[in-house]
Amino acid sequence: MYSSSPADAPLVREPVHAPVAHLIRGGIVEGIHYGSVVVLGADQEVQLQLGDIEAAFYPRSALKPLQAVAMVRAGLPLDGELLSLTAASHSGEERHLAGSRRILEIAGLTEGHLRNVPDLPYDPVVRDAWVREGRMPSRLAQNCSGKHAAMLYTCLLNGWSLEDYLDPGHPLQQAIAEIVEDLTGQRIARVTVDGCGAPLFSISLHGLARATARITTAVPGTPEARVADAMREHAEMASGSGRDVAALMRAVPGLLSKDGFEGVQVAALADGRAVAVKIADGANRARVPVTAAALARAGVNPELLTEFAGEPLLGGGEPVGCVRPVRALDPVPSTACV
Repeated sequence: MYSSSPADAPLVREPVHAPVAHLIRGGIVEGIHYGSVVVLGADQEVQLQLGDIEAAFYPRSALKPLQAVAMVRAGLPLDGELLSLTAASHSGEERHLAGSRRILEIAGLTEGHLRNVPDLPYDPVVRDAWVREGRMPSRLAQNCSGKHAAMLYTCLLNGWSLEDYLDPGHPLQQAIAEIVEDLTGQRIARVTVDGCGAPLFSISLHGLARATARITTAVPGTPEARVADAMREHAEMASGSGRDVAALMRAVPGLLSKDGFEGVQVAALADGRAVAVKIADGANRARVPVTAAALARAGVNPELLTEFAGEPLLGGGEPVGCVRPVRALDPVPSTACV
């Protein structure tokens, strides 16, 4: 355990976000994305902050590595691809569905035991093919099915009830909450329901970065290290083919990264350097280049991050601009979109 007495919960307040990226069209700032960014050094000290990194917020699926650590601490015996899938917001590819089925089979359970919401696959190409084939939404196709299958397996191993495993008062969710507070070093501010139906815990952006750094710097063989190794070695199982978060982990040696809905991303290196990003309007077009710029400020070689500079802004089918991180993040930005 990292702390027997976590700090007080972050304050629930309207976050004071700051400009983190500019939408540039024809050399003019056409729009501004607000948000918050924190960069931690290897010593866990704050090296850079923009916006409000201490306000309570919901990390959405960026919390999944912490949830996976909690399940491993509670006895979940998975490793490799299946453990990566436990922490996944997967694309709904057949390998993801097969992995979720496999977890259920190991536990002696079926899709009928899942309590996540039925949905179509997250990846648009996979989803379109699914619809063309006349397939209906399913709990396995929903992007959190690996996590839910692992939750059920963890409950079974501990003799906990299965029907109400999503209740915030359930022993599983209480165990997850305890680990979230342990890794973040702060009390949970609020509890709500995530899109999949699971409890969602509110922490600070700073706490999210600190927790992810603790996962990547953990001693080999610990639950934290097992989760980090599984996600890094099987990045596509934690996301999907063609997903930017998987490409980022492949591009930067030793990096663990996880995205979340509403413009959230966290990333940490093996030495403890970490970044966390929240885009106020939830825009992915800003999340990716802002995360890349934050990693560069953390000391990652910018040449490893060139493919994450963001998609060009088109005019008449031709590039006329881009989404560019503010100069506080990217002091020597590319002139490609100026």
